[in-house]
Amino acid sequence: GVGALDIAREHGVSAEVVDHRDYATREDFDSALVAAIDRSAPDLVVLAGFMRVLGREAVERYAGRLVNIHPSLLPAYPGLHTHRRALADGAAMHGCTVHFVTPEVDVGPIIAQSALPVRSDDDEASLAALVLELEHRLLPAAVGWFCAGRLVVDGTRVRILDDRADAGPTPGTVS
Repeated sequence: GVGALDIAREHGVSAEVVDHRDYATREDFDSALVAAIDRSAPDLVVLAGFMRVLGREAVERYAGRLVNIHPSLLPAYPGLHTHRRALADGAAMHGCTVHFVTPEVDVGPIIAQSALPVRSDDDEASLAALVLELEHRLLPAAVGWFCAGRLVVDGTRVRILDDRADAGPTPGTVS
């Protein structure tokens, strides 16, 4: 039932499933997940739709190369039910954030954000759908910047280098 597995198969990308329900503890799951990730020796680990909190050891193992997309303009609305909370607060703007993952949930250095106005007729479902469209543009752009060596973490901030004419989109062009 995981659509990403079908997409991977269509494109000849190897994939491995590590089901948290097969493990008695969070630590056992994290260990199995880390082992599976390490088998492919990735340069970057992307959490997209991964609705589990990784333990400190797993996060620190991939420090500086573990990113997540979150459906809010962090630091606003960390955690769950972001669209519902934005609507309840009467937020004028909402969106998504790509950030480096740290052991503290949803507070890692922000790579990029994309925003949209909240319309008066938006409900949780319509706002979620609009934000998902932003996510589908922002995450690939951020991954591209990482792979091109354009991201520099400076404390809690991320700078995106733009010193080449062929460097691809800049943060201002992703909306």
